[in-house]
Amino acid sequence: MASDGKYGLPRVMTVKELSEYLRVHPSTIYKLLRRGELPGFRIGTDWRFNAEVIDRWCLDRNMRGLDSSGN
Repeated sequence: MASDGKYGLPRVMTVKELSEYLRVHPSTIYKLLRRGELPGFRIGTDWRFNAEVIDRWCLDRNMRGLDSSGN
């Protein structure tokens, strides 16, 4: 579980942090958000991402990729 600090709060990332975490350009993050494909939430005008949810999203996408390839 990705948590931050002694209170066990979920780790929340910015667009910049998420793009570094996923090793993609920030414009890719915004493109996925526009398509409704990336789980995130807004705080004012800024996007934020729960690291645990992103990890599950990545695993789900990888599993769907394996299913469609016939493996």
